[in-house]
Amino acid sequence: MENLLCTRCKKNIASVFFTRMEGKKPVEDRICFKCARELGMSQVGEMMQKMGLTDEDLENMSAEMMAAMEGNLPMMADDDNDEEDRSSNTATFPFLNKLFGSMRGGDDGVEQPRKTTVKESAPEKKRKYKFLDTYCVSLNDKASEGRMDRLVGREEEILRVIQILNRRQKNNPVLIGEPGVGKTAIAEGLAAKIVEGNVPPKLLSKEVWQLDLTACIAGTQFRGQFESRMKGLIDEVKKLGNIILVIDEVHNLVGAGDAEGSMNAANILKPALSRGEVQVIGATTFNEYRKYIEKDSALERRFQPVTVNEPSVDETVAILKGIRGYYEMYHNVTISDHVARQAVLLSERYITDRYLPDKAIDLLDEAGSFVNLENKDLLRKEAFEREINDIRRKRDEEMLNEDGEERFKALADLKSKELRLQTRLAELGDCSKPVEVEHLAKVIELWTKIPASKITETEFIRLNELENRLKSKIIGQDEAVAAVAAAIRRGRAGISPKRKPISFLFAGPTGVGKTELVRRLAMDLFDQPEALIRLDMSEFMEKHAVSRIIGAPPGYVGYDEAGQLTEKIRRKPYSVVLFDEIEKAHPDVMNILLQILDDGRITDAQGRKVSFENTVIVMTTNAGSTRSSGAVGFG
Repeated sequence: MENLLCTRCKKNIASVFFTRMEGKKPVEDRICFKCARELGMSQVGEMMQKMGLTDEDLENMSAEMMAAMEGNLPMMADDDNDEEDRSSNTATFPFLNKLFGSMRGGDDGVEQPRKTTVKESAPEKKRKYKFLDTYCVSLNDKASEGRMDRLVGREEEILRVIQILNRRQKNNPVLIGEPGVGKTAIAEGLAAKIVEGNVPPKLLSKEVWQLDLTACIAGTQFRGQFESRMKGLIDEVKKLGNIILVIDEVHNLVGAGDAEGSMNAANILKPALSRGEVQVIGATTFNEYRKYIEKDSALERRFQPVTVNEPSVDETVAILKGIRGYYEMYHNVTISDHVARQAVLLSERYITDRYLPDKAIDLLDEAGSFVNLENKDLLRKEAFEREINDIRRKRDEEMLNEDGEERFKALADLKSKELRLQTRLAELGDCSKPVEVEHLAKVIELWTKIPASKITETEFIRLNELENRLKSKIIGQDEAVAAVAAAIRRGRAGISPKRKPISFLFAGPTGVGKTELVRRLAMDLFDQPEALIRLDMSEFMEKHAVSRIIGAPPGYVGYDEAGQLTEKIRRKPYSVVLFDEIEKAHPDVMNILLQILDDGRITDAQGRKVSFENTVIVMTTNAGSTRSSGAVGFG
């Protein structure tokens, strides 16, 4: 034992060994971590920095090693933890494994003496898991503690997931749908149903855990560390037998932990998935499923796809009515049924690049935040409550005062102040304010740059006066202005065909006011000059000019850059698009324009659908304007 002690302090176990010269004679020396730190050895400092250790950790490490050498700590783990420790036994000594495990938040490994009594029994403690607690989050616990929003609707998808989980083999559903349609919410809803006991008998004992792949990968500097973590996690899930792993963005399994000579997470999971030893619920989008999982047919056959479609307007309204209580409590507001429905209708109409119910929930959430920030009564209520708490703290301090007369006088003053503040607090009452449609309109104005007055009911009043306002700016074209105003009113009132943009063809010679009418129309509808997108068709006379509208195809220069027209419409869906001198465009450009006018949408070079439903498309031409009724000169 003495040969292992530090030669400097004679107290701790030596951990650093080196050779120094005394004269011409080499002498072997040994010191502990603490002494090496005090001597300023750079190697120890670098080790502490890389491992995130403090001086206190070094002292604890030395104490653990000393206790182990003296026989106070067992060198091997007990039988219960033997399998778990063996799966992650990467350090040199078992007691160091326990030390570093405790630093990661696990058990410190010190066996505590058990107290056994006849009459009293210790309360049952929650079971701890080595890998699940480190790399996963229990959705059952979140559901039982009320930390998850309840699931509204989606009964068909939940039933399909339960049916797949009830299978004997390949019982791994993967939820596939667009971003924001509620894939993760379905997995959380399953955990809530298990906690409530509203599932078949086979699933009653199941525990749903959400895997955090980032936590699994973080800190895996050396080869084999990631595989060790994944194997330990899979072995623990196998041993327990009642675990369902939820992997959000399941496509990240492909390539996770991939390095030269190592296996990625997908290949590690494949055998366990096919044998039914591990149950997984995945969630991903259509594009990522096709890009990552469908290419790996061995991984694809182990999952059973469940398509999650975007809910309808009525279903989304029911969802918002079901979860509005969480937002009312958080923002201290009230949300009526009418506002919940308007949030769905406005988000569906004005936000075209996202999906329900996500965009409707976001709109309602931000509107609640807007009302909360405008509510000054909440600040007064907070100030009163803070003052009352200060008075109560002072009252507790005065209770310790030895001077009886002074103490009673001070306590009486504090009590009177507290009563006055409580009276003023009661006068404030419920400080919650209602969320109105105007608040939803202001939020959409921030998102889409459409003035709030155009979103609310006053739009119909403005549209009624549109013709008169245009006639005051455009002189001599009353018939054309009347036709334009009537078409705009039909489109905004919802009489025109759904999904198709409002379109015009202005024909006439140069200088009669075609382009000026388009400018005035854009300014009147959207109150900003940048709402007009002008494309001069004389620049689109070549066949390759189509790529300027929708973007360059894959393999060509500029593929990463979006199309000139499609990107502008994606950013500002409420715009007036002017195709000036349309007769000069190439026929292929005309085909693109035909698709826009017919379907109201187009797919750009990167596969994204761009909606023109809310645009006004105007084409101008002077074709035929050179024809004259009579001939002059030689005819």
